[in-house]
Amino acid sequence: MNETTMPAAEVTIEGNEVDLASYECAFHILPTVAEGEVTSVTEELQTLIKKAGGEIFDTEAPERFELAYEIDKYLEGKYRKFTSAYFGWIRFTLAPAALAELTEGIDDHKMLLRYLLVRLTKVEEASPFRFHEALESSPIRTIDTDVVEDETGVVEGGVVDTEGVVDEVVEAVEEVKVA
Repeated sequence: MNETTMPAAEVTIEGNEVDLASYECAFHILPTVAEGEVTSVTEELQTLIKKAGGEIFDTEAPERFELAYEIDKYLEGKYRKFTSAYFGWIRFTLAPAALAELTEGIDDHKMLLRYLLVRLTKVEEASPFRFHEALESSPIRTIDTDVVEDETGVVEGGVVDTEGVVDEVVEAVEEVKVA
C-alpha cells in the first residue's frame, strides 16, 4: 500500500480544530517471524495507528536485510542476538496528544525487534527516503574477510581499499532522494 496523498494540517472534530502532526514509524520485525506473517505484523501496526486516531498516508513494505551490527533483545527470559530483520516504515498524521497511546501499543508488540517514531518536517514529509530502493542501487558489497577478490585476482587477508566507497554511497542516496 503506497498512498501518495499528502496529509491535512488540521482537522475539525465536533466544531473544534485539532492540529495534526506527521510522523514516521520505522521498525524492524524479528527475523524469526515467518515471511508470510510479516504483512500481518505491519497490518497490526497500521491498526494501532488508526485506533489512536491516525491516518496513514505512505508506507514502505518490510523486506529482510542484514543488519549493520548485531542487536540484542530480551525474549522469553534470555537475551538473543539478531543479525538480520525485516525493515519497513509507516507515515501517518496524528494529533500529538494521542502519541502516548500509540507508543504504548507499539512498545507492547512482541514481534518487533525495535522501532523509531519521529515527527516529520515538511521537507521530509514531501520526499520520503525509500530504503529498499536505495539499498538495491548501493555500491556496497558484502566482503568475505578471509578471501577478497579484486580486478587483479584474489587477495588474501581481507584488506580492502575502501577509498571512494563512502562518496559513492552518498551519491547513490542523493540520486534516490532527487528521484
